[in-house]
Amino acid sequence: MQKKYSDWVSGWLAEAGYTHCFFVAGGNIMHLLESLSHHLTCIPTVHEVAAGIAAEYFNATSADGSKALALVTAGPGLTNIVTALAGAYLESRELLVLGGQVKTADLSHGHLRQRGIQEIDGVAIARPVTVAAERLDSQVSREAFLALCSATERGRPGPVFIELPLDVQGRLMSAEELPTTAASAITGKDLPIPPGVRSAANSLDQVLALLGDAQRPAVLIGGGVSREAAAALTDVAERYSLPLFTTWNGLDRVPADHPCYFGRPNTWGQRYANLLLQQADLVIALGTRLGLQQTGFNWQEFGRGGKVVQVDIDVAELTKGHPRVDLPICADVNPWLKSLAGKIEGQWSDWHSYCRQVQATVPLVEENTTHEGYQSPFKLVEHVSTLLRNDDVIVPCSSGGAFTVMMQVFAQKAGQRVVTNKGLASMGYGLSGAIGAAFANPERRVILVEGDGGFAQNLQEIGTVGINRLNVKIFIFDDSGYASIRSTQRSYFGGRYVGCDLETGLGLPNWAALFAAYGIPVVRVEPGFAESADFGPQLESTGPVAFIVKMDPEQTYFPKITSRVTATGMASNPLHQMTPELDEAVLAQVGRFL
Repeated sequence: MQKKYSDWVSGWLAEAGYTHCFFVAGGNIMHLLESLSHHLTCIPTVHEVAAGIAAEYFNATSADGSKALALVTAGPGLTNIVTALAGAYLESRELLVLGGQVKTADLSHGHLRQRGIQEIDGVAIARPVTVAAERLDSQVSREAFLALCSATERGRPGPVFIELPLDVQGRLMSAEELPTTAASAITGKDLPIPPGVRSAANSLDQVLALLGDAQRPAVLIGGGVSREAAAALTDVAERYSLPLFTTWNGLDRVPADHPCYFGRPNTWGQRYANLLLQQADLVIALGTRLGLQQTGFNWQEFGRGGKVVQVDIDVAELTKGHPRVDLPICADVNPWLKSLAGKIEGQWSDWHSYCRQVQATVPLVEENTTHEGYQSPFKLVEHVSTLLRNDDVIVPCSSGGAFTVMMQVFAQKAGQRVVTNKGLASMGYGLSGAIGAAFANPERRVILVEGDGGFAQNLQEIGTVGINRLNVKIFIFDDSGYASIRSTQRSYFGGRYVGCDLETGLGLPNWAALFAAYGIPVVRVEPGFAESADFGPQLESTGPVAFIVKMDPEQTYFPKITSRVTATGMASNPLHQMTPELDEAVLAQVGRFL
């Protein structure tokens, strides 16, 4: 029996574990969409970037191994989803995007700017932000197609883009007519391991020896570490009083109440975590690329008190030149970590006690300016953390003041999943990410926290939440603009505000009226919200609810690493010197080994 090639492709994807497809319909994907609708749950979004982000967050939060893909049409469909491709690429996340294309006879092949309607070279656009990007000008075998799809999860994960011309999609073929071509190897962008970089096989003993000699070790767990591998380490850490830290992407690998958890160091990190990491005589960084926001822009000072070990699957991250790495190890961190955890022995109770002392001395919520009548975002997050359940999924957006507050104050619980995309740090990620997480976890509640400026960049997807009655609780920090941009313009340019709020021409909606248009209840969050009659019941309700937080437009966000304008650009403080500065007596107490 003959079937369209798109029917064959859809069946192969279902066999490979794909259960959901986020899409925006278009003429150049009409065969793919019709075929996928027979095999997958197809969810329309209003904009293609939302489809890509939703698929990424679906995959990142799926607990049963089910996977989602994004489907976009040719031309604007592809250009609209590039932000999602770039975000998944920078965060090393699995994302499969299928794109339509004009008929092969209508392709210009670079000789013209355009021949077919909506024709644009999607592969050329997508290739720099994918681990594989291919146009199938003719049908390929099941093995070849699935090998291309699986490039998204081989080696260092990342997105894959496959473009299928309309006539390739629609050709009728029997099983006997399908190609039998072998799968070609997709090698990605891996580099050979240079001298000085250790492999997995010959590095464990060296790391164990460093641990044995260390008096003040610190293990930094990144987003590349699986939850299973992290669990193996947390058990060992508790036995030997080994202090653990997480990056923002690794936040949910260790619960905040674990006895060996000491926070999230970062340029905008928790002050006590920054202080402790900088006093360690051995930093073991696992599954983190140690980017500039993680180490501080003054990366020369990172790990100043001792040796730095970095375990990463991408040799380019190990040899990029910043920060200083004494022992770079190129390995898949998860099997490597499981092997290491089974061999760790030692006792670091004195260092652990000091870490506890510093943690108790330095407040998590520091003094910030919040004028009367406005809700402190720090105190809100601190309180809401206590109300959330162990099975909640938390989406703390990806940039701005709301994101910073969540990363500094939110106390994660065992079982929660927390997903963000800080590499691209794009505004507008939160709502689409929450949609993907909600479809991946239909029995769980999703908590979204996002600033009003960021939320406005993708607010059309309120319709997707509303029509599907997703159990998403949306917290919008309403300060009438871009908090982080306003802060930058206040700090460095004397308060000359340009395009950062309503007063300087930024158009934002009446939030209550907007959500009412989609039939979504609204709760206003102001000082005293915890005692209000509707806050608790609406948080515990089933279905979407918007919580509009009345924020001070002049709200400050401390502590942070500050920079200063110099004649040659900018100069930054090291990770342990956050603004505002600590009292000298307090610093002497919590900075004994600096």
